[in-house]
Amino acid sequence: MQDEEASVGAVPVSGDNELAELGVAAAAAAIRNGDITSESYSAALLRRARKYSDLNSFITIDESAVLAAARDADKARAAGSRAPVLGVPIGVKDSYATRGLRTTLGVETLGSFVPAEDSDAVGAIKDAGGIVFGKNNLVEMSFGLTGNNSRYGQVKNPYGHDHVSGGSSSGSAASVAARIVPAASGGDTVGSIRVPASLCGVVGFKPTTGRWPRGGVAPVSHTLDTTGILARSVEDCALIDQIVTKDVAAPPSDRSDLQGAKFAYAPRQYMELIDPETESHFKNALLRLRDAGAEVVEIDLGEDFSQLADRLTWNLFFRETMESVSEFLRRNNFPVSFNEIYSELKPELKEIWSHLVLPSGQGYISQETYDATLSVDRPELQRRLGKVFTHSGFGALLFPTTPCPAPMIEHRLRFTVAGEEVDERFLAKNTVPTSGAGFPGISIPIGLTGHGLPIGLEIDAAHGHDRGLLDLARRVESVFDTLPAPA
Repeated sequence: MQDEEASVGAVPVSGDNELAELGVAAAAAAIRNGDITSESYSAALLRRARKYSDLNSFITIDESAVLAAARDADKARAAGSRAPVLGVPIGVKDSYATRGLRTTLGVETLGSFVPAEDSDAVGAIKDAGGIVFGKNNLVEMSFGLTGNNSRYGQVKNPYGHDHVSGGSSSGSAASVAARIVPAASGGDTVGSIRVPASLCGVVGFKPTTGRWPRGGVAPVSHTLDTTGILARSVEDCALIDQIVTKDVAAPPSDRSDLQGAKFAYAPRQYMELIDPETESHFKNALLRLRDAGAEVVEIDLGEDFSQLADRLTWNLFFRETMESVSEFLRRNNFPVSFNEIYSELKPELKEIWSHLVLPSGQGYISQETYDATLSVDRPELQRRLGKVFTHSGFGALLFPTTPCPAPMIEHRLRFTVAGEEVDERFLAKNTVPTSGAGFPGISIPIGLTGHGLPIGLEIDAAHGHDRGLLDLARRVESVFDTLPAPA
């Protein structure tokens, strides 16, 4: 971490563990009411970041800057400020530009680059009184699902340090699960918020594509990318969503029951190959939702649904990378070119880019295929998923966020699920359709395996129905026990 010499631990603060358990809304309220100071809260979290530095969840933390911002927040509070998240530190995925704090995108080429401007989402959080706690570790250029970064280290799962964290928002999920920060920003192209949220036992919200601003955030695919948030409660995700989007039109309901809620699930599409414990937890979750008053109905999305979703999403993911990244670097004055980043990638990622991302690669799709993906395949997927909500009247679609718990780090490239060998892309098997269609989705934790690893439930809603989804997810969340903190 940057500024390790800062004397954060010099003044002991009682109740560090209690402070670390505070969520965004609770911490903001405690600061606003004068129960705690931002400085004492931030100092406690900084000590925790040091204690759990072996998780590799952060690339950069400027401790002195965090404490200075916290003291400024306390002065603002004394002067009468009622900003929504005044004095609350938030982790920021290192694909987001942050003014005055280095932004690496996870690559060594940008190891010393400090942007002059904040990304739009970071600016919105700062305007609401939030503090940038640090820059979360991520997979190089957000290309990967296990949390492995060759330069800044493998992000470890707080619930099992020999297991992967998921990715690409790996450090964001791990730092929230470890109670280092109450929330952290993420980015989701094929599941990069929801996959690590599921594997690390936190809540991960992917908004409708285009709902959150993406300015100043390194892209993968301009069609699929969305920024979003990871926290330990749906309430906190909803608060940050309201701040970033300035959407105050629909205040959350005060309902906590599920009477009248109607859910669909599609086992043929989302449970074809699944870990037995994950399947058991999911089926139990459906029973608990029914017991809580919800209607849960099995549906079928079509024999070719998974093939359609995989084809179009991965086609866009790889085909748009070079153009999107090149444009981002130019627009945001990053002092490198696409080719310079490509030349410094770790060998396995460089091989993937050479085959699928570069126009000279054998797997690079033609313009004709790309056009058909956008004009034929994507509308068909959107139509297929949209019918679930519009014609069938379901409030949400439910499925296991990931088809298995976090695999071992030593087996991160290839591992076995229900007797079948799969690769890391399998972790996004269930999140890909939501991304391809651009619909909103949220993953919430619903339990632990016998080995203490988290399992996530994803709840998807109709395009643009984000606030309704968040409200429904809050009610679903109340049905399940809160996960214990990692040991």
